[in-house]
Amino acid sequence: MPAPIRLRELIRTIRTARTQAEEREMIQKECAAIRSSFREEDNTYRCRNVAKLLYMHMLGYPAHFGQLECLKLIASQKFTDKRIGYLGAMLLLDERQDVHLLMTNCIKNDLNHSTQYVQGLALCTLGCMGSAEMCRDLAGEVEKLLKTSNSYLRKKAALCAVHVIRKVPELMEMFLPATKNLLNEKNHGVLHTSVVLLTEMCERSPDMLTHFRKLVPQLVRILKNLIMSGYSPEHDVSGISDPFLQVRILRLLRILGRNDDDSSEAMNDILAQVATNTETSKNVGNAILYETVLTIMDIKSESGLRVLAINILGRFLLNNDKNIRYVALTSLLKTVQTDHNAVQRHRSTIVDCLKDLDVSIKRRAMELSFALVNGNNIRGMMKELLYFLDSCEPEFKADCASGIFLAAEKYAPSKRWHIDTIMRVLTTAGGYVRDDAVPNLIQLITNSTEMHEYTVQKLYKAILDDISQQPLVQVSSWCIGEYGDLLVSGQCEEEEPIQVTEDEVLDILESILISNMSASVTRGFALTAIMKNSTRFNSTVNRIKKVVSIYGSSIDVELQQRAVEYNALFKKYDHMRSALLERMPVMEKTMTNGPTDLAQTNGETDPTIIDAKPVQSTPQPSSQANDLLDLLGGNDIQLVIPTALPSKPASVGGELLDLLGDLNLSGTPAAVPQMAAPQLLLDGLSTFNDIAGITPITAYNKNGLKIDFSFERSSTNASITVITTQASNCTDSDMTEFVFQAAVPKTFQLQLLSPSSNVLPAFNAGSITQVIKVLNPQKQQLRMRVKLTYNHKGSAIQDLAEVSNFPPQSWQ
Repeated sequence: MPAPIRLRELIRTIRTARTQAEEREMIQKECAAIRSSFREEDNTYRCRNVAKLLYMHMLGYPAHFGQLECLKLIASQKFTDKRIGYLGAMLLLDERQDVHLLMTNCIKNDLNHSTQYVQGLALCTLGCMGSAEMCRDLAGEVEKLLKTSNSYLRKKAALCAVHVIRKVPELMEMFLPATKNLLNEKNHGVLHTSVVLLTEMCERSPDMLTHFRKLVPQLVRILKNLIMSGYSPEHDVSGISDPFLQVRILRLLRILGRNDDDSSEAMNDILAQVATNTETSKNVGNAILYETVLTIMDIKSESGLRVLAINILGRFLLNNDKNIRYVALTSLLKTVQTDHNAVQRHRSTIVDCLKDLDVSIKRRAMELSFALVNGNNIRGMMKELLYFLDSCEPEFKADCASGIFLAAEKYAPSKRWHIDTIMRVLTTAGGYVRDDAVPNLIQLITNSTEMHEYTVQKLYKAILDDISQQPLVQVSSWCIGEYGDLLVSGQCEEEEPIQVTEDEVLDILESILISNMSASVTRGFALTAIMKNSTRFNSTVNRIKKVVSIYGSSIDVELQQRAVEYNALFKKYDHMRSALLERMPVMEKTMTNGPTDLAQTNGETDPTIIDAKPVQSTPQPSSQANDLLDLLGGNDIQLVIPTALPSKPASVGGELLDLLGDLNLSGTPAAVPQMAAPQLLLDGLSTFNDIAGITPITAYNKNGLKIDFSFERSSTNASITVITTQASNCTDSDMTEFVFQAAVPKTFQLQLLSPSSNVLPAFNAGSITQVIKVLNPQKQQLRMRVKLTYNHKGSAIQDLAEVSNFPPQSWQ
């Protein structure tokens, strides 16, 4: 056979292809030639053919038939063959293919080779694609090379050790003696990889974290030498000495200083030095400053140092680079709860970011602005946020309106200001507000008795200009129905009164009824308002009767039913009409699952709110609950929202039954006090036995979050199983605002008690436990779906999972 073309010629030929089909034809022709060469065991050109095959692989074409040829090249004695063979192995092989195990002996021989470059190839390959089996077999050779005096091999061995630890964590202790002298190395490459290795060990083992805390002074010394050293061409990047090593050391210091006073104290001075001496004109300096800020915020640093860190983030907000501004906003959002006053100093800069053209920066600035709102700045901040609501893109309006509602309810300086603000939101973004905005505003207006004249007049003028905003029209119709007599009286102390006749009021309400923009619910509000005004207006009662009778034949069933009932009031029950249509009394604040109505954290309700009164079995009002039901598949699922137990002893009759009042399994009203099953559930509250022979199960294990279930059973009622959930976090950041929710089929009863905490510490340093009580009277196989929500590294995370691997003994 003629000699195959060289790689360079192949690349030149492929680049001349004008179409995809032409390129594919060239590749297929060359692959056929390479296969023929492989079949003939052509050792002379095997290296060249594998190199061409790797290029085709990089272009996206299949190259799996070259895997064994890579192994043959690795076994060759020529360095050029080994280099291409190991490169091919890293690209074409992974631990899912058994072929890679054939390399183990070759890699072991090459790790003991006399040439450092061959050893380096073997280390790179093992660190790139070594499986757990290979790592176990070759960890000893890697540990020997970690102790060698050759810096070229030490840095590669350190990175290979990181891969070994990730694959087989139990081998971590093997590398502990070799790490003692790593930080004494002068070579920056070895230092860098050593810090990476130490970081990996500290993240994976609390014992290692404790052991390596004694290295903090040495790390501080290395970092100080870096920032104080003069110009070094070998390590200089934009005037900064080895920024990559500085960043790695800062990350390791952050891990070592977390939750440790002594370590934090030892690094306070050097962090202040880095923060003040690092040049910010180049992106390299900004990267180091950002890592410094994260370290300061994560350790137990001094208050002055934290203020310095927040001021650095404030300077980042003025940077022209959008990425730096986004990073600053995200970091400030994480720290605003702990260092509120320091962040407040940068409020004007944060508000200016609302005008940024980048949507990601806008969203972060909006979230941070709401976090900064308090009683002192509510007026100024609401002015800016309302301006933002006017001009922002539609995707921001719902979140912005919701945030304004919550802030106004919490910090409103006066009721008039509160009502004006809500009305402004409804006028500006009425179509984007939450469903509970209308009843909440109606409740606010009802309870503000001195503001009724002012409110009904303002709302009347608002719908004269625009009836397209449905929530605004609904609230306006309700107010005109309740306080129509105040509107036509022409009296208002808050502002100049307007003169309105009864016919003008009915005109606007009728226009709402016939408008194509009006939803069915809005028409219902308008018709009820017209009917209510039959007892408030004197000269237009006949007109109201006529309007009501017309809608008695409406094609809208809801509207028709209202009209028929109102007609009956006029005809059969006219003597009762004035009493039935009198004004609504002042409403008491009702509890919902909204953040302003219920003091709730991680599903645990404030015990001052809950009492031992029986809870009526009513539909769950929470939109969160409905969302979970939709996500979980709906009809046969029984949802449980986390609740806290009353302070009274659980053995008191009926209390658990009261807590489970919303858990009607049949879907129809039932006389629950006579049900036998809940009484049995009560009996088993105090005494539980371990279920013999049942091992705990892992219900969820994803993204560093692990949830285990263990089982107990009542000694008095075998139908009750108690599941204790234990959540742990092996990542390097805490998980906050952790909420665990569960749903089971309707043949079960389930109660989810309050959790031990809502913060899940990093590095498995702690756990959250929560108790689930399941009543299974029919002894059916248990299925459960869970919903997990938490914040991690500044991002809100939500996930759903199904648990179906319950042991038979846990439900039989």
